[in-house]
Amino acid sequence: MIARIWHGTTEAAKADDYLEFLNQTGIPDYRNTKGNLGAYVLRRIENDKAHFLTLSFWDSLGAIRTFAGEDYQRARYYPRDKEFLLEFEPTVQHYEAFE
Repeated sequence: MIARIWHGTTEAAKADDYLEFLNQTGIPDYRNTKGNLGAYVLRRIENDKAHFLTLSFWDSLGAIRTFAGEDYQRARYYPRDKEFLLEFEPTVQHYEAFE
């Protein structure tokens, strides 16, 4: 199993709106991709910033490529992300996950 982790930051004041946006876009896209084993949002508000992690689990790199494209290490963004995110990290992290 492979864990895919993306990180992004917003202004704390936009944290609830961005969480709703993630739950309407990225999370359903993860979960609707064949080979996805689950997807979650983690959030931490620290001073005036909100840090978000999306944590998704996959059965193979092929499944991740179906979601993210051939360059599966690149972060995938949506057009409305620019309304929320303070920066656009170019890549994500992948880890082997064990039960």
